[in-house]
Amino acid sequence: MHSSQKTYLLVSLGIVAMCGICYELLLAAIATYLLGNSIYYFSLVIGLFMFAMGLGSFISKRIEGNLTAKFIFIEIALGVIGGLSGIVLFFIFPLARDFFEIFLFSFVIIIGVLVGMEIPILTGVLAKENSAQKVVADIMSFDYVGALIGSVGFPLILLPTMGILTSSFAIGLGNLFAACWTCMVFWNAVESRKYLLETIILSLTVLIGFLICSSYLTSMAEKNLYFDKIVYSQQSPYQNIVLTRSNNGKDHRLYLDGHIQFSTKDEYRYHEYLVHPVITQVKTPEKVLILGGGDGLAAREVLKHKEVQRIDLVDIDPLITEFGQSNAIIRRLNESSLSNPKLNVYNDDAFSFLNSEGILYDVIIIDLPDPHNEALNKLYTKEFYRIAEKRMSNDGALVTQSSSPFFTRRVFWSINATLGTVFEQVTPYNITLPSFGIWGFNLAFKNSSHSKNMEPIDNTRVYSDASFEKAKIFEDDIAEIEASVNSIFAPTIYMLYLDDLKS
Repeated sequence: MHSSQKTYLLVSLGIVAMCGICYELLLAAIATYLLGNSIYYFSLVIGLFMFAMGLGSFISKRIEGNLTAKFIFIEIALGVIGGLSGIVLFFIFPLARDFFEIFLFSFVIIIGVLVGMEIPILTGVLAKENSAQKVVADIMSFDYVGALIGSVGFPLILLPTMGILTSSFAIGLGNLFAACWTCMVFWNAVESRKYLLETIILSLTVLIGFLICSSYLTSMAEKNLYFDKIVYSQQSPYQNIVLTRSNNGKDHRLYLDGHIQFSTKDEYRYHEYLVHPVITQVKTPEKVLILGGGDGLAAREVLKHKEVQRIDLVDIDPLITEFGQSNAIIRRLNESSLSNPKLNVYNDDAFSFLNSEGILYDVIIIDLPDPHNEALNKLYTKEFYRIAEKRMSNDGALVTQSSSPFFTRRVFWSINATLGTVFEQVTPYNITLPSFGIWGFNLAFKNSSHSKNMEPIDNTRVYSDASFEKAKIFEDDIAEIEASVNSIFAPTIYMLYLDDLKS
């Protein structure tokens, strides 16, 4: 083997190592997107993938003959199976939800076994003319570099710019490129080279075809996940954003990572009860902080209060706030609230924003997604509420959406109990949303002897002082129950959330 051939082979190894780590992240991302509970599925997918790689390494001991040809064949198989795994899983999910995990973990095991075969086989190829120590050192060096590129490139480049399905096709093409590269470099030493080259060309044709049609395929896959017509779909570095429209065009719905955020048919009920109870309970609500709410709908309600002089809106995803500012449907719905001169947009993590030096707020409105994963869990902890309390004025108040006291009863009362460890007075209340069912909120006061805002609010569709008093009533099946306090160091809410939804 010439030194140049060895270098080419090691470059191929770097490419396939990059693809291997990308497959791990891809399958874990698909599991999280479709099934939720990111820490559970990321851990399970990566753990099972590593086991499968070990199994592949063990199986590779039985592989004999022309090892270079075997390596090329494995790369072809990886390119096709791995490259098509995303589209297959997305189309299977709506058809066989109860058995989806079987298909998911089958892909994890098959791809993991194939990835696990790569290094032992390449070691066998290179060890014929080099010392074992040098071969292992070279192979592991290129493998680790490739893994680094893949682990950084997938979340920062591939997923945000291409989305899940297009990324899977691109990763598959990486394996096929490595196969083609190796086949050409070792042309004279490879058995059945004509057959392998024809197979590579056929596989490349298939994956390139899928790549060209990826936008159409993504649209088809999303249609299988949502009942209504999709009018906007975008993948940001943080989440998948989808806006749908019903067949009669009267209802638009926003989904983040498959979780519905609002329906235009009744969002005003949610946002009026999120905003007006807390503002009307504060004597001088001049400075308001909104955490989340990048769609601008909560800001729309805040701007109905003329006493408000400043609104700071913090949403980690710049694509969401840009969407709220530029999308004609959303801009009409939020009445261009995100362009109001009183409002300042900060694309930052809510925890980090609060935990830094800044002004004190009279009102804090927490309009964040339900705590369905460990990343959101920290925004429902006593530590989070403690730093929020430090950013409040002496007579300030805070409100947080708190999921459903009916569907996720333990979660709702856990949020209530967690707030109670920080604030002197916490008031729970609930309303009915046609799109969601019974929904709950928790209103917390820094000072229990606060003074009420006497300015009337009359430009609402459903909210009134009288209706708010009714919202404080909890029927027996949603009444308070004993609940745990949620902490960063002992996270419980996101697991309660997933358990409640299953029960």
